[in-house]
Amino acid sequence: MTGLTEDLFGELLPPASPPQACVAGGGAPSPDKASRGKSVLPARPDPAIDALARRLPPNLYLGTSSWSYNGWNGLVYDGEYSDNLLSRKGLAAYSRHPLLRAAGIDRGFYGPIPLADYLSYAAQVPEQFRFLVKAPASVCDAWLRGSDGVGRLANAAFLDAEIAIRDFITPATSGLGAKCGPLLFQLSPLGSLANDAAAFLDRLDGFLSALPPLDPSITPHACYAVEMRDPVLLTPRYIKLLRRYGVRFCLSARDRLPPVHRQASAQALMDAEAPGPLVLRWMLHAGRPYEVAESIYAPFNRLVDEDPETRDAIADLVVRTLNAGQSATVIISNKAEGSAPLTCIRLAEAIAARL
Repeated sequence: MTGLTEDLFGELLPPASPPQACVAGGGAPSPDKASRGKSVLPARPDPAIDALARRLPPNLYLGTSSWSYNGWNGLVYDGEYSDNLLSRKGLAAYSRHPLLRAAGIDRGFYGPIPLADYLSYAAQVPEQFRFLVKAPASVCDAWLRGSDGVGRLANAAFLDAEIAIRDFITPATSGLGAKCGPLLFQLSPLGSLANDAAAFLDRLDGFLSALPPLDPSITPHACYAVEMRDPVLLTPRYIKLLRRYGVRFCLSARDRLPPVHRQASAQALMDAEAPGPLVLRWMLHAGRPYEVAESIYAPFNRLVDEDPETRDAIADLVVRTLNAGQSATVIISNKAEGSAPLTCIRLAEAIAARL
């Protein structure tokens, strides 16, 4: 196992650590100054951003991880709105930003999303918009966790394809239709289960084999993707398993994982036989745990910790993918550098310069 890890990422990786706490994002909403009209206004157009957007190809989908942040007044929204109102009504204004052609629907991780909500999301955005949707923790977390986030009991529904189809795939694809992008299975840290790689990969094999083919007449832009949090399992065998089923490897820039420029070798192996779409999430700044980033970056209206190394590595991957004629979906969190919309602008500049 260790040798395989060396082959893929070029250095030895530490053994799997115990399950970590999963902390949901979001702070207390600010007073809603514009909620009386029950509508959200987009930020005023910026000619420079419009010009930058026109330099980018249509199969590049940049977006943020969720869209309900009241600190984005002047960046995405014109006015201060409560997070609750933005969650329900903010997408139409968000999608007016020329660079924000995608969005991550993160709330699905914490519980199944009703079909009506997916239909509402799709109705708020233009035809060329795409969503990356996260599957529920009920099938993505191997542990049943206590209120402190620590896994205490094994989750019998982990990687249960029937539950994934019922609670996630069917409502997401039916509701979003042509605006459905990657369907992401973000696997929480596996803890002790990661120590038996063969058993885990056999279980993942059974899960992927049971997923229904995506109907291109309904969701022509959708694909399945898996994001792994345990670096010891990021091996050639894992990548070849995903490739066998046409499932994309989701690169993730965050703590506990190799940096993006090293994950690029896994992407290259994924595309060794034929190129495919890029699915990438820039979640955390290196060395910044979630809770620390949340506290020092709020209200997410400025860049606090710029990370040019990660930005350049992502831009290189995006351009390589676009030049191969494939789409690239990049979802960015506020916890990456301090403000996801501003990070999108900097990344778009780096991509445009390379193109």
